[in-house]
Parts: sequence; structure tokens; C-alpha cells
Amino acid sequence: MALKNHDFNDLVRLEQLRHIETGQPQALSYAGIASMEAYPASGFSYAAFLERLLDRAHHLVHDNHLDEVLQQPEKLFIRAGRIILLLAVVLGGLAAVNAANESSTLNIYWLLVVLLGFNFLSMLLWCAGILLSVQGLSSGIAAQLACWLPFQLKKRESDSTGTFAARAWWEVCLSGRVGRWRISMLTHQFWLVYLLAGMGVLILLMLAKQYDFVWGTTLLPENSLPELTRLLGVPMQHIGLAVPDGQQIAASRIGAGVQDSVIRSAWAEFLVGALIVYGLLPRLILMLLAFFMLKLFEYRYKLDLYLPYYVTLRQSLIAKEFVTSVIDRDPGMAKESPELITRAKHSRHFPANALVIGIELDGHAIWPEGLVCQENVADQKTFLRVAEMLKKSKGALVIGVAAHRLPDRGVQRMVRELATLVSGQIWLILLQSSPAIPVAESRRQAWYRLAQACAIPAEHILS
Repeated sequence: MALKNHDFNDLVRLEQLRHIETGQPQALSYAGIASMEAYPASGFSYAAFLERLLDRAHHLVHDNHLDEVLQQPEKLFIRAGRIILLLAVVLGGLAAVNAANESSTLNIYWLLVVLLGFNFLSMLLWCAGILLSVQGLSSGIAAQLACWLPFQLKKRESDSTGTFAARAWWEVCLSGRVGRWRISMLTHQFWLVYLLAGMGVLILLMLAKQYDFVWGTTLLPENSLPELTRLLGVPMQHIGLAVPDGQQIAASRIGAGVQDSVIRSAWAEFLVGALIVYGLLPRLILMLLAFFMLKLFEYRYKLDLYLPYYVTLRQSLIAKEFVTSVIDRDPGMAKESPELITRAKHSRHFPANALVIGIELDGHAIWPEGLVCQENVADQKTFLRVAEMLKKSKGALVIGVAAHRLPDRGVQRMVRELATLVSGQIWLILLQSSPAIPVAESRRQAWYRLAQACAIPAEHILS
């Protein structure tokens, strides 16, 4: 597969060029790619097609000086991400300072709630968002802000080349599975920096000032917080961190008296250990998971080759022979050899014994030269007749449809059922009543999606 040989950024660049060429083709110079010739190919290869697309993109970018324009969206996102991480540093430090106040005592559980409580809630929401595929829960406010702000700034501009490039980058990199894990990465980085900043400020405060650690409760039972301390301390003891014992916990009850250095040291180590075990380590693991999943889905990312833009480029970048012959020959006619017809940029090769049918065509559809419609499927009777013909022929199938119509579910069902009966290859030809009347892109796209749903290869679509 081509994705094993090309970087994800190459595919992003192709998508950016697709948006630019679709939205503002008149602003581009095609001088560099005018000399590119289609090369013959006996069968479609994704790797070969992608290589041609990248070669074409290189000429297009070079001729129009688009390097800076295409890189700008990613630079804006990175800049916004750095601002968000700087905000996390400020918020983490302020949280630790406000929790400590100016007194000489630290409420141990209030500190844990301030530094770990919101972080834990964020992790629960992220897990729920990932499991339920809810983008809002798995991204978080900070990450959404980093994605939204640069895009809003770009939207203020007119429909320029840079705007189309930015929209394409946002569509590919910040939506779908790739976007979900990219935004998750930023979310975990935000909370990791928040915890590191809070813990760093807290350690500095404890180094510069002597604090007594206290705890107390009004509504909870007296033994609830000591029991919670023992439960939280179990994992920390396994990695060699000290945990206050029962006597030290009791001596730290509010109003119990003055603490000695041993009790203060035990609580300080417990506080730092809790921040590491229940804050930093889970966030670090989730961030590494998000990084791995991001790279996995970037590796698996594929271009949507059923978009009209790529179907058109297939027809222009890959040349194929289009061989036709008379299917229902008059017995009195002399035998002829097949005629090789050169079609501009979108020729196709059909087997001589292919069954050619139409679906709900009127009498004005224009078929390519050399193709004769053998049956027009308009009702259940003609459908059953074509089905019997396919079972007997066991050959290829060429289906002609009216390009100006939108395919409904009935047409899609007929095409899918016929496709299951074909043992050979299948083609879909979009026929027009008048070559002078262009087919709307929305209708063309609808037929391409029908071909995709019916497993008809995109290179077997002729329009």
C-alpha cells in the first residue's frame, strides 16, 4: 500500500491542493504539469496513482509558490497549542498557591481535590467520550479552543488560497479518527503540564516555608479520611514511597496540636506521591496511548478516491486503452477486428463479450461509440431478464445510467443486486443527453458514492 511508502503529511498536502483547485482553480498556474503525460497501465495501482499525484502536486506547489501557504495551518495550530500549554502552567501554579494560602497549614485533602479532582473528572469525561465517540467529551475546552481560535481567524479572510488550504488541513487533521486522537493528545498535554506546574510550585513552597499538614471533616465519619489515606497509600508503598501511619494521621487532625518534622515529612512525601501516582502517571499513559493511536490512524489514512476530483485525475494521469467491438453483429457483415479508439484522458478497456445494459434510461442517452445497449432495466420484468442473462454469460457488465438524475435507493438496490451476479468486472458509465450540458458536481458525486457502495472500482467509472 502507498501509505507505507508516503508520509501522512503528503496526503494532507494533496487534500489541501484538492480544496484549492476545487474552490479557486483560476488562481493557479498549470504550466509545470502541462507537460506531464499519462502513462499506460494495465490495471489500477493505488501506489502508482499516489506517486503520480505527488509528482503533480510537486509541480503545482513549485509553480505557484504554495509551500508557505500549505504549511501555515499547521503552524497556527502549533502556536495555539503552545498558548494553551502556557495557560496550563499559569493555572496549575495559581491552583497550588491558592490552595496553600498564606497560612502555615496545608489541608492535605483540599490540595488533592484542587490538583487532582478536576484532572480526574477530565479523565472520566475523556474515557466516556472515546468509548461513546462523543467529540465534545473527549477533547476538552482547552483543546477545542486551540482548534477553534486559529480557524476563526482564517475565516475572517476572504476565500483565498490560504483559506482553502486551512480548511483542508482542519478537515483532515482535526476531524474523524485522526482529529479525535490529535485533540486528545493536546488535552492530555494540557493536564500533564497543569499537574507538573502545580506540583512544582507546591514543592517550592514547601522548600521555602514550613507547613503543618492537617485534615478535618464536618459531614463525613471520623474514620473516613484516615481510611482513604490508607487506601491511597497502598499503591505508593509498592513503589517505595512513605505513607503516614495511623498515629501520624491521628496527630494531624485539625486541633490535635503541633506536628514534628517526621509527621510533616511523611505528609509531604504522601502528597507528592499522590500527585505522581494518581495524576502524572495516568496522564502520561493516556498521552502515550493517544500518540500511538494518532500515528496508527495517520498510517491508515487513505484518500477518498471516489471524490470527483480524484476520479478526474485518474482519467487524466493514467492512460488506458478503450477497445470496442460490435456486440450483436449482423450475420451478413464481414468480420472486423476490434477498433482502437483514442479517448481524451479517460479511455477504458471493455471486454468484447461484456453485457451492456442501461438502468431507467430514456431514448436520448448518448452511448460511447461502439457500445450497444442490449437491455434497459425499467421494471421488475426487465430486471429478471437481465439477471438471467448475467447468470448465463458469466462475463463482464457495463451499466449505463443517466448522469443528470440523482440515484435513489431503488436504483442502488438494482445495481448492487446485479453486481453480485457478475463474475467478471463491472463498469458504470454516466451518460448524458447532450454533451453541451455539464453534469452538476453534486449529481456526479452521488453516482460515485453509489459505485462505492456497490463495490465498483473508481477506475471503472466513465463520465
